[in-house]
Amino acid sequence: HRGGKLYGRLDCPSALRALASGGYTRNRVFFADAETAVAAGYRPCAVCLPDEYRAWKQTQEVALAMACDSP
Repeated sequence: HRGGKLYGRLDCPSALRALASGGYTRNRVFFADAETAVAAGYRPCAVCLPDEYRAWKQTQEVALAMACDSP
């Protein structure tokens, strides 16, 4: 999803619900793989990629903590 800068699986329940209600279509973007999506600045979907999302979230929290600790 271009607006939220997130990537997920084609069968993601959250994305399928949004598509069914008529939203989301204009902001869909496709990547060949997760590495390409991450390189483009996208984050994993918390719904369909929970493990990847948790790992991403932890790296964000560590980065924020390090930034706050900098003089």
